[in-house]
Amino acid sequence: MNDQGSSNPVADIITGRRTIYEFRTEPVPSTDIIKRAIDISRWAPNHHLTEPWHFYLPGRETVAGIIELNTALAMEKNGTEAAREKQERWSRIPGWLVLTCDVSDDPVLAQENYAACCCVAQNLMLYLWSENIGSKWSTGAITRDKRFYDLLWIDPSAEVVIGLFWYGYARGVPVTTRKELPQILVELP
Repeated sequence: MNDQGSSNPVADIITGRRTIYEFRTEPVPSTDIIKRAIDISRWAPNHHLTEPWHFYLPGRETVAGIIELNTALAMEKNGTEAAREKQERWSRIPGWLVLTCDVSDDPVLAQENYAACCCVAQNLMLYLWSENIGSKWSTGAITRDKRFYDLLWIDPSAEVVIGLFWYGYARGVPVTTRKELPQILVELP
C-alpha cells in the first residue's frame, strides 16, 4: 500500500520509488531488463511525437573513462582525498546509463523536448523500480563537461545530456516525505 492507503499497484510504485545512493555489489544480471525499461519508457508523452530522447548504455571501457574524468574533476575542485573517495564510490556503481535530448534552436521546442525527456526518465526509473532495481538520476558537473560528451561520442550541437543514471539493487531504501496536498494545490473557482 502507498502512503495514501490505496492498493493500486501503479500508485504503490510511484509513491514507493526512491533515489538510491548505495547499491549492492552484484550487477543486474542482464542488460535485457535495461533494454526493456528503455523500450517501455519511450512511451512517455512528447509534443508532436518528436521522441527527442537518446539512450547510451556505456560498456566497461567507457565507464572507466567516465570514472577517470570524474576523478580528475573532483581533484581539481576538492583535492586528492575527495577525488579518491569519489573514485572508490563511482567504481562500486553496478550499472550506468546516459539519457540525452535533441537540441533545438527554438526555445519552445527545446523546453517541450526537455519536458518529454524528463517524462521518459521518470518512466525509466518507475519501470526499473517495478523490477526491484533502484536508480539515481545525476546531473552533476560531469554531465556538462565536453570530455564527457567525447567519451560517449555525443555531438553537443545535436544532443544535450539530460542525465547520468546509475542503476542496480538497492543496499537500502531511503525514507522521505512530501508536502501535504493542500500545500501544493490551488483550487480555483
